[in-house]
Amino acid sequence: MKRAGGFTLVEVMVALAVVAIALPALMVTLYQQVDNTGYLRDKSLAHAVAANKLTEIRILSRARESLLSGKDSGTATVADRDWFWWVQSETTDVEQFFRVTISVAAEEEQQDQPLLTLVAYMSADLRSETEPDPADDGELGVGSGSPTPGQPDQPEPRRAAPDSPQISPDR
Repeated sequence: MKRAGGFTLVEVMVALAVVAIALPALMVTLYQQVDNTGYLRDKSLAHAVAANKLTEIRILSRARESLLSGKDSGTATVADRDWFWWVQSETTDVEQFFRVTISVAAEEEQQDQPLLTLVAYMSADLRSETEPDPADDGELGVGSGSPTPGQPDQPEPRRAAPDSPQISPDR
């Protein structure tokens, strides 16, 4: 007797069982990827909020010539969403340096578990670094900070703060 080409009922049932097991596993993986994409988007937006707040703190501190200290909180709107942020400034073991911690969350109740925490260290010495040069007579050339023709453009050496230790160049 000649056998007809094709699959037996048992082979078809085994194939369907394999598909029934594999398909939900693939769907779970797909849903996890979609969830991770949303989480990474939120984390990126929270980082933008924290970076904006740090920049704001730096600008305000420089304008006031004093570092903002203590705690603060508020909201910021980024990508048509409200984000909640908390800032805490505290002293460190290093004199004239403060640790600034900025936490950002999507909900106000998430202060204990923020989406992102940004830590920065800022100097409390915010005096202006640009002091008038007594050798500068207002003309171009020596003492004005402009390069002399034929000489390479070299930055002026940075002046140390009055209370900082001086390092001699002969080391």
